[in-house]
Formats: sequence, C-alpha cells, structure tokens
Amino acid sequence: MAYLKIKNQAFSSRATAVAAVLFAAAALSSCVTQSGVQSKENDLVAAGFVAKPANTSARQAMLKRLPANKFLMRSKGDNVNYVYADPTNCNCLYVGTEQAYGKYRQAQQQERIANRQLWAAQTYADARWNWGAWGPGDFYNFDGPFGAGYGW
Repeated sequence: MAYLKIKNQAFSSRATAVAAVLFAAAALSSCVTQSGVQSKENDLVAAGFVAKPANTSARQAMLKRLPANKFLMRSKGDNVNYVYADPTNCNCLYVGTEQAYGKYRQAQQQERIANRQLWAAQTYADARWNWGAWGPGDFYNFDGPFGAGYGW
C-alpha cells in the first residue's frame, strides 16, 4: 500500500510538472501570436493603410463576410484598393491603395531578407565551434555549408 501511495505522489508531481510546462507553452505562444499580429497591424499602417472600425452592425456583418486576415483587391474604374479584414484583433477593415500595398509587400520582403541575414550570421558566427569534438560519424569531412575556410 505504501508503494502505491509513493507511486501516486510521483505521478501527481510529474503530471503537475507536465501541466505547468503545457500552460507555459500555451501562454508563450499566445504572446508570440499577439506580437506578430501587432507587428502586422503596425506594418499595414506604416505602409499607408487606414483602419476602418466595424463600429456599426452593418459594418460588422460586412466584415464577417470577408475572409479573415487575407488581402483582397477591389477595383472600381481606374482605382485599385486593397482591403485586409481583421475581425478578431481590431475588429476593423484595413483599406489601402495600390501604392500602400506595394510599400507593405516591399517592407515584408526587406524584413525577410534581414531575418535570413541575421539567422545566417548567428548560425555561422561561433569561431570556437569544432565539429571534430562530435566524432567522425555523420560529420566526417564536413566543412560547413560553404566549404572549407569559411569559419567551420
């Protein structure tokens, strides 16, 4: 009986630890998601999009008919506008011109390039790294992704 009691306590402690880790992961993922959404909203406004709140029942109904978090092009005559529906965070519709959309896409592309360059710099910057310490296994004669003489 004592063995069963100790085993249940160990299980309870383990279950509590697992639950705490899962809760922390969920909390962190929501923070990351919120910061990503806030960043997108800031980028849209910086590019020239204007947020139109769904502050009437008619606007809310129209906002729900649009695909969430997707760009749609609307053309009328020679005018081309882009709309971005955000029903969950700001409960609004972002409206921008062709120029604003182009500026937004260009900023996104520049951000992707900067992130890739940062990732590459962080990945290959450790001059003290020694693949030989890991043994001959899968890394035998491996000189890094750029070949011999590039900091590996």
